[in-house]
Amino acid sequence: MKEEKKRSRDRASWDKRYTEGELPWDSGKPDVHLSEVIEAYRINPGKALEIGCGTGTNSIWLAEHGFAVTGMDISPTAIEMAKAKVVAAGVNCRLLVGDFMVDQVPGAPFDFVYDRGCLHVFEGREELSRFASRIADLLAPEGMWHSLIGSTDGPPRDIGPPRHSATNIVAAVEPHFEILELRSTTFDREGHGQVRAWVLVARRRGRSLKFDFPAQGFLRGVN
Repeated sequence: MKEEKKRSRDRASWDKRYTEGELPWDSGKPDVHLSEVIEAYRINPGKALEIGCGTGTNSIWLAEHGFAVTGMDISPTAIEMAKAKVVAAGVNCRLLVGDFMVDQVPGAPFDFVYDRGCLHVFEGREELSRFASRIADLLAPEGMWHSLIGSTDGPPRDIGPPRHSATNIVAAVEPHFEILELRSTTFDREGHGQVRAWVLVARRRGRSLKFDFPAQGFLRGVN
């Protein structure tokens, strides 16, 4: 699948991916970065929202570790698949069909928001900033957000996740969040070990900030 096609947020297009089984991002295993972030930042179980939960693998992992989980996905087929997996796993998750950018998200505010490859579907700093602002609106004060984002690092490619630079990510996120970590990595250690990604960990600010200097100034200490 060409990178640009993955940027569509059309509900029918995403649902078609699930009905046809075109799911290169779905390994069926919890994302290793999620467990590492939860442990490293000592994020206590609380109310969690997973944006773009897909077939529910990571929502189930969070529920198994004590979180009260709401999973949301734009694809009805994905949510039906997730519900079946939740029943099989014997955990409790609230699973909803919807676009979190425009639809109501019951249960807010959340203590923790997670997205694996949702932020990077948005293009341009303004769109990225809208995404970050929406997450901030759904988080409790001092709430935490973890995102896995396609990176512009690595060789050119025509397939795989959309790509964003650290500069664009920081410019979009910084006004709404204190960035605790923006680390270069890969998507996973198995099927996508050569595809570069960013691990973002951020804490919601008490208020949004406005900056009148270039975003490059934020990047000191970002590897």
